[in-house]
Amino acid sequence: MDRWTQQQAQDWQTQAGWRVGCNFSPSTAGNQLEMWQAETFDPPTIERELNWAAGLGMNTVRVYLHNLVYEQDSDAFLLRMEQVLDIAHAQGIALLPVLFDGVWHPNPRLGRQREPKPRLHNSMWVQSPGHDILMNPARWDALRPYVDGVLNRFGHDERILGWDLFNEPDQVDALTLKHNNRSEKAAAACELLERVFSWARETPAQQPLTAGVWEYDDNHQPLDNPINRVMLSQSDIVSFHCYEPATALQAVITGLQVHERPLLCTEWLARSAGSTVDLLPVFAREQVGAINWGLVDGRTQTRWPWKSWEQTMSEDEPWFHELLHADGTPYNHAECELFRQLTQ
Repeated sequence: MDRWTQQQAQDWQTQAGWRVGCNFSPSTAGNQLEMWQAETFDPPTIERELNWAAGLGMNTVRVYLHNLVYEQDSDAFLLRMEQVLDIAHAQGIALLPVLFDGVWHPNPRLGRQREPKPRLHNSMWVQSPGHDILMNPARWDALRPYVDGVLNRFGHDERILGWDLFNEPDQVDALTLKHNNRSEKAAAACELLERVFSWARETPAQQPLTAGVWEYDDNHQPLDNPINRVMLSQSDIVSFHCYEPATALQAVITGLQVHERPLLCTEWLARSAGSTVDLLPVFAREQVGAINWGLVDGRTQTRWPWKSWEQTMSEDEPWFHELLHADGTPYNHAECELFRQLTQ
C-alpha cells in the first residue's frame, strides 16, 4: 500500500479523536523481554495497571514489542499480544505497538534478565534488533517474518491504533560512545528504517504507520538529517518526542503542523527537564495526541532521570517520569486530576 494521503490521515483523526495515554510496561517488567517472555508475562498486573490508566482518562498505551520473543515462539508471542489487547480493550484502551527500538543496551538476550541497578534510569532496557544485526545488513531480511507476522495478524484489528515502526533508531548507546561510531549506527538505522517501512507497506495493515522524530535544532525544528527525512516523508501520521517546556513544545508542534497530518507526541513528561503534566492543556488545545513516558513506578526505574547514568542520585529529585506509585496511588494528585478533567 502507498503512504496515506493527507485526507486519509485527517479522516483517521476524525474517527480516532484525541488520544491520551502513556508508554506502558507493567511495573513487574524491567524491559520488553520481561514484559513478553512466558516466564515473566504478567496479565494480572497488566490488567490492574491498565485499569488505573483508564481511571485517569487514558485511551491509548504505547507498548514495545521485541523481535527475539517472536523468533523464539511466534505463535505464543502473538497469543500474548492477543491477551494484552483483550485486557486493554476491556478498559477502552487502544495499543500503539513499537516494533523496533534503538535505545539503551545494544545486546539483548532471551531468558532471565539481570536485576535493575538501584536508582538507575531504565537500567535493563534493550534494543531491537541488537547491535550485531543492526550493523550487518545481510541479516536484516531475517527480521521481515517478525514484521509480516505481527502486522498480518493484527493489521485489521480495531484495537490497534497504529504501528510505531522504530523508536529513536540512531540513539546513542554504550557501543557508539565506546567506538565513536554513532554516524555508522545512524546510517545503518536509516537504511533499516526505510526497509521496515517498505515491509510494512506490503502487509494488509489498515492502521497508520509512523516513526517518531526526536532530534531538533536550536529553533526546535526537526534536524535536517536522513532519518528525520525518512520519518517525515514516510509516516501516515506524524509522531514525535518532546521532553521540553511549553515554549519549545509549542514551537515543535507549530513546525510539524506544516505537514498537514495528525500529530501524536509519543514521548513527553520529564519533570526536572521542564516537561510537566501542566503541558497537557497545550496538547488538548492543539489536538495533538499526548502519550507520556511511564505510568507506574517499577522495574524500569524511570522515575529516576537520564542523568542517573552519570551521577549517583538522591531521594531529593522530583520523579522524572511515571504517574503512580506501585499501589496505584498518585505521585501527585493534582496531576492525575488534570488528566481526568481534560479527558472527560
